[in-house]
Amino acid sequence: MALGQSVVLPVQNMVCGSCAARVVRAVEAVSGLKDVSVNLAEETVQFSSPDVQTAQDALRALEAAGYPAQTQELRLMISGMSCASCVGRLQKALDAKAGVLHAQVNLADESATIAFVPSLITAQGLADVATKAGYPALLPNDETPVDRYVQKEAEAAHSRRIMLWAAALSLPVFILEMGGHLFPALHHLIGRTIGMENSWRIQFVLTSLVLFGPGRQFLINGLPALWRMAPNMNSLVALGAGAAWVFSTIALFIPSVLPTGTRAVYFEAAAVIVTLILLGRWFEARAKGQTGAAIQKLIGLQPRTARVAQGQDWAEVPVAELQVGVRFLLKPGERVPTDAVVIEGTGTVDESMMTGEPMQVTKSAGDGLTGGTVNGHGSLICEVSRVGHDTTLAQIIRMVQQAQGARLPIQALVDRVTLWFVPAVMGIALLTVGLWLIFGPEPSLSYALVAGVSVLIIACPCAMGLATPTSILVGSGRAAELGVLFRQGDALQSLCDVKMVAFDKTGTLTLGKPMLTDLVSIDPAAGDHILAQVSALESRSEHPLAHAILEAAGDKGLTLPEATDVQTISGKGIRGKVEGQDVAVGNARMMQDCGGATQELEARASAARAKGHTVSFVAVENKVVAIIVISDPLRPTSKDAIAALQARGVQVAMISGDSRDTAKAVAQSLGIETVIADVLPEGKIDALKSLRETHGKIAFVGDGINDAPVLAEADVGIAIGTGTDVAIETADVVLMSGDVQGVVHAFDLSRQTLRNIKQNLVWAFGYNAALIPVAAGALYPAFSMLLSPGLAAGAMAFSSVFVLGNALRLRHVGV
Repeated sequence: MALGQSVVLPVQNMVCGSCAARVVRAVEAVSGLKDVSVNLAEETVQFSSPDVQTAQDALRALEAAGYPAQTQELRLMISGMSCASCVGRLQKALDAKAGVLHAQVNLADESATIAFVPSLITAQGLADVATKAGYPALLPNDETPVDRYVQKEAEAAHSRRIMLWAAALSLPVFILEMGGHLFPALHHLIGRTIGMENSWRIQFVLTSLVLFGPGRQFLINGLPALWRMAPNMNSLVALGAGAAWVFSTIALFIPSVLPTGTRAVYFEAAAVIVTLILLGRWFEARAKGQTGAAIQKLIGLQPRTARVAQGQDWAEVPVAELQVGVRFLLKPGERVPTDAVVIEGTGTVDESMMTGEPMQVTKSAGDGLTGGTVNGHGSLICEVSRVGHDTTLAQIIRMVQQAQGARLPIQALVDRVTLWFVPAVMGIALLTVGLWLIFGPEPSLSYALVAGVSVLIIACPCAMGLATPTSILVGSGRAAELGVLFRQGDALQSLCDVKMVAFDKTGTLTLGKPMLTDLVSIDPAAGDHILAQVSALESRSEHPLAHAILEAAGDKGLTLPEATDVQTISGKGIRGKVEGQDVAVGNARMMQDCGGATQELEARASAARAKGHTVSFVAVENKVVAIIVISDPLRPTSKDAIAALQARGVQVAMISGDSRDTAKAVAQSLGIETVIADVLPEGKIDALKSLRETHGKIAFVGDGINDAPVLAEADVGIAIGTGTDVAIETADVVLMSGDVQGVVHAFDLSRQTLRNIKQNLVWAFGYNAALIPVAAGALYPAFSMLLSPGLAAGAMAFSSVFVLGNALRLRHVGV
């Protein structure tokens, strides 16, 4: 963006002149903007901004006014981040760029997720910002996810190789220097044979090879960060190991420049520091690869090739070349290459990767297939329905990645601390050196060097940076394996605070596959005729009950008359003209204008409701003539899931549009005490609000289009994955299997992930708070103990490994 020149932004939600006026007022309220104008036809706003900050203020003003600029989301793969300080600096660099609404940098999976305005900055421009800040970025493509985990394996293998090289070079140095201290006989042996000077020269050569060979990465990454005034963990290692090496080299070759009595070498400290930190990096790389195991498994479900029709034959082509409408052959045992529809054949498909259910599902012509599922028996000819990023599997991978890259509210404190952590440690190290030089015993310079290097080395910003994102990464990945997708990562934290879960009934606690079990007419002989008339109306409806009625009519082989002037009345029913008669089907509220049902019909209706069945009344020419009884079986796991939630201290409620008798009967069979029934779709939101006032934060579980507003209103919306796309898109959490037991898994994962994060943070902050003073020499006055730089390096190396190992325990939740 050329600041000072005209900027054009596409604006969302601007549909009329009033909207345009509000957009102008919102932008003009930003100080410094000039030449503000709006084009309603093109839905754009134009202005001139003098600087980046003013442009960012304009973007935020538009968002606050309800007319946000059209944005895109980009996920960059980042390299070069070594600690939490790197995260803070990269995020600050991205947020400062004009056109970036917000950025989230994740140390655990080394990525940056950025929401930006394409008209102000490009994806390549954002990658350049990261690279210029010292953290090279890779733009995403279809192969990036696969390459990412191949890269982690290669990184772990490389870390192991250079660690072994460093260990092989460091071991003789350690034996020559420390062996003599541990075993006096060895010290005398070295003195009688090669001599101490030659021993120091050998240590100098080997340590130099370690520092400028395997340890070169700390120098080439850490020192430039110092020049940029953006020190990171590599800088601490480079300063600590480098200081020990420089002091020892001076002591060996030009000892005259040192004060009398301070000549000593610390080559073993420099070598051991590098080796132990490389050992920690190897363990860390291995653990990071394991944290992404869930995504790796999902990506591994994507077949590489498909057998497509070419004339009379079938030829294998890469899946990336498939297009919508192309036909392919699916043989037994093969994975479905992409989302498709069966055209010919019958087979059974294993959909456990989607639903978690081990039972195979029969598929025949007209049935849909999900890419990544496995064909069990029977060959199928299929037609591609979705490809690439539009497939179900790709959407699941995106949802998991978004959740894994989430920035929880608990992270805010960590970010504020870690941004200044490395500079603070460097300041403490300088202060430590100064205090030892002033107050320390002789040789004070040696003591000062050891203490200063130990402070630099023992500080571990990695552990603080990894504490939250690693737990989120593993927790949300484990959730995906259990069929629970956290679409919004902060739902992991929000779910912990939920005091009550409110369930929709139909399609959530029940299977959502209702069946017509009875039709009671005042004229028994007219039953089939009434069913045909009702079915004619219901053929124009998408309500689940309509399908049950139509299925019953189909089983009886009834011919349906034509229905006209059909109207669906929300929360009541449906009515229209059938064979010249006014026919209405609905609940008791709809029948109020028809004089109500006869005593016999009302008695039968009450008896059916008492059993938990749904009752619809049928009126012909404004006279109630029949009732239709429909039952919707409970999901097999509903009762156990509700009992499990209650055992965890979570209260359970049910909100239903059914009559109170029907809803209470179902609730009683499930052990639910709080029931709100007989509510219209818009009334569900009011019901939710009333529950929130009484019980605190509320989660709502639903599946239908009518549930979408309630899912959005809830503190945490949980959608049944077998429900409608609208409900799924509105929810914070999606249960892919359609099994309400997933709600229990979601609560368990939320609570255990937050507990895991808190454990990691206590360790990371506690470790640094306790050991930095020890490294500085806090124990010396009382115990004459000074921490060795080598021990400091070992502690630092394994601090982040501890955090990663603790997070990996989440992989076993629900086992």
